[in-house]
Amino acid sequence: MSATTRPLHVSLVAIPDAVISTLSGIYDVLGAFRMLGRAEPTLPEEPPFTVEIVAAERGSVALASGLPVEARRAVLEVAATDIIIVPSVLLGPDGWTPGRYPEIVDWARRMHAEGALLCSACSGVFLLAETGLFDGQETTVHWAYADPFSRAFPRVPLRPDRVLVISGAREELITSGASMTWHDLVLYLIARYVGATAAQTVARSFALQWHHDGLAPYIVFQGRTDHGDAVIADTQSWLAAHFSVASPVEEMVRRSGLAERTFKRRFTEATGFAPIDYVQRLRIEDAKRRLERTDAPADEISWKVGYEDAAFFRRLFKRVTGMTPGAYRRRFQVPVFARSKK
Repeated sequence: MSATTRPLHVSLVAIPDAVISTLSGIYDVLGAFRMLGRAEPTLPEEPPFTVEIVAAERGSVALASGLPVEARRAVLEVAATDIIIVPSVLLGPDGWTPGRYPEIVDWARRMHAEGALLCSACSGVFLLAETGLFDGQETTVHWAYADPFSRAFPRVPLRPDRVLVISGAREELITSGASMTWHDLVLYLIARYVGATAAQTVARSFALQWHHDGLAPYIVFQGRTDHGDAVIADTQSWLAAHFSVASPVEEMVRRSGLAERTFKRRFTEATGFAPIDYVQRLRIEDAKRRLERTDAPADEISWKVGYEDAAFFRRLFKRVTGMTPGAYRRRFQVPVFARSKK
């Protein structure tokens, strides 16, 4: 898409729950055209975005880390804006508490009605979801916040494995997933309103990356343990240390003292996974750590996590993570210089 004829106004929302690294990163990248344009002929002469930090009230806002940012205006002073972005927020042990920022929620709903895009980076969608505009619209959030989000907003379909989700009749509801996918959010906005060449130029200048492989490779599997079924919890505890043994499901059935069909039904109800799927997730998670931290061949890792058939292991690994073991190692292995010398 060609550059806009006027700068688009971006309202970057600061609330006390916000993470400063995401907020400042978005601010710097979308506001960098004036600096980069002098050296990059592929960028427009005039900056395509005007970025303004706004809040419930104007003035200093101490963010989640305690570091302050300055909000130039209160949201009620912003009569028109093109893009609203809520950066990632830090949830406390009790999760998200709704109703704390009614002025921002009402303002975002009103700006959307007048044509504004509503965008969130990672967990910023908790605030935007209070508008009700995301009900029935696919969205994404950091996978660690998926359960709290679904409990708070059960009407919003959630895809935590997705990097970027663009929803709405006007493609005006845009959410990015885990923390650093704000890269994908800002690059998408640049590509949408300035062009793909400009997005690639900015990505190269800041060493930003598109997360082409999705978020499945990053997700750390953690089985549910808050289900209240003591028998199943006991088998999960045993399995965490013995997932590589032969026939682990049969051994869990034996340890549970339940009939096989009863055990499998209760395990699935409690954890959300059939026993064999749960075993596979634990094995793949251990394989990921070995690929990251060792130079052991994939065939050896396959055997150590419980698979004698290395070809089956490779197929399963790719199905779960979206990447082959070799590609995963190239992406995530700890560099030699960063490994412990102890």
